[in-house]
Amino acid sequence: MEQERKKAMPERIDTDICVIGAGSGGLSVAAGASQMGARTVLIEKGLMGGDCLNYGCVPSKALLAAGHAAQAQRDSGRFGVAATEPAVDWAKVRDHVRGVVAAIAPNDSVERFEGLGVTVLQGAARFTGPQEVQVGDTVIRARYIVVATGSSPFIPPVPGLEDTPYFTNETIFDNDAPIGHLIVIGGGPIGLEMAQAHRRLGAKVTVIEMARALGKDNPEAAALVLDRLRGEGIDIRDRTELKSVEKTETGIRATVECEGRTETVEGSHLLIAVGRRANTAGLDLEKAGIETDRGAIKVDAHLKTANRRVFAIGDVRGGYQFTHMAGYDAGIVIRQALFKMVWAKVDHSAVPWVTYTDPELAQVGLTEADAEATLGKGNYQILRWGFAENDRAQAERATDGFVKVITDRKGRALGCTLVGRHAGELILPWVMAVQQKQKMGQIASLIAPYPTLSEVTKRAAGSHFTPSLFSDRTKALVRALMTWLS
Repeated sequence: MEQERKKAMPERIDTDICVIGAGSGGLSVAAGASQMGARTVLIEKGLMGGDCLNYGCVPSKALLAAGHAAQAQRDSGRFGVAATEPAVDWAKVRDHVRGVVAAIAPNDSVERFEGLGVTVLQGAARFTGPQEVQVGDTVIRARYIVVATGSSPFIPPVPGLEDTPYFTNETIFDNDAPIGHLIVIGGGPIGLEMAQAHRRLGAKVTVIEMARALGKDNPEAAALVLDRLRGEGIDIRDRTELKSVEKTETGIRATVECEGRTETVEGSHLLIAVGRRANTAGLDLEKAGIETDRGAIKVDAHLKTANRRVFAIGDVRGGYQFTHMAGYDAGIVIRQALFKMVWAKVDHSAVPWVTYTDPELAQVGLTEADAEATLGKGNYQILRWGFAENDRAQAERATDGFVKVITDRKGRALGCTLVGRHAGELILPWVMAVQQKQKMGQIASLIAPYPTLSEVTKRAAGSHFTPSLFSDRTKALVRALMTWLS
């Protein structure tokens, strides 16, 4: 009897750090804390690696790479190589995507983290007190708890959707059959990336967007991307509302409304990509005194919840829902929880984001509209350089694009929009420039290897000095110096 009573009692673990969620942010906290000497427990109810590895960043970029490879065959004629329509094997495309995920998965595995000294528990966690969570029959009491449960696709309340098969980012990468006509609901980065990938792999694609496609980005840069996508045959319908969907004998029928006109769109498959929602269901946050706002966990600038012993990081706290921001948040938590750097807080002045279409679109800091709204006309400067003026871009026939830089009146970097080939790679020096408020002279004086796309950064920064360097005053000074020296 005594043995049965002990068996029924939950196991207890006392620890320094308990992390709920093994996505990007949670893994970063767990790995850092354990390797720095803190007793660490990591809880995950799903797949290790979270959304980014299994359903988001990694598989989407792998699918985009397959689409780029297919498009390269269509576009090869401009290089003197015979163009051809690619033969796409969808089963092998799926295997490629799975292979990429499998190659990265060991870095996020249970085995690796247990090897780092982390206690990994697989199951759903729920709070049972201010410093206590339970997983199955195990109760964990921790000095600090970090909620890093991420987010999931938001499914809108559209009539007929419950009875209609549809993809989300969590299911579309398992598809191994040809798609005839993909209807994408949502014209944000996820929707447009998937639209272009599938179009290049042979599908017909229609995108339905209630507002403006890529509405959060610089309109000029967004227009360049949208023109390319439309040029590839993607039907992008802005300011169009989805009224209902239904399953038909041949696939999907969507009823939409635009400018008072109602019409239907017939397709074979449906993808829902209209946003994300924080994963807080089942956590029993109220038992720990944790507050939420519109479904996301409320935090202060130090990422602390209303319960000062509990942090929330990444998508679950709302705001910027990027993998790199979850990693950034993890660093803030490590500084506070382990090193008592209570002054450590988030700084969102230089947050970069990228839409991985072709061409790519990247942004950091202020846009032109932001600068006008916050600084007012005459208090900022716009510097610009086009890819058409870059020799490497000309050599690769990739001249669509530009860099647009926002500086203050003293030439300090405030923001940058980049659209063009490899914009996501080219944005990094501008992230540092905005974060450190570097002056354009620091960037213009860099030696850029030739020929590279990165020269657009140097040339844009150098254009800050063009008005003064080539002014009448400078010319007069040079003439005077030449006369004096002779």
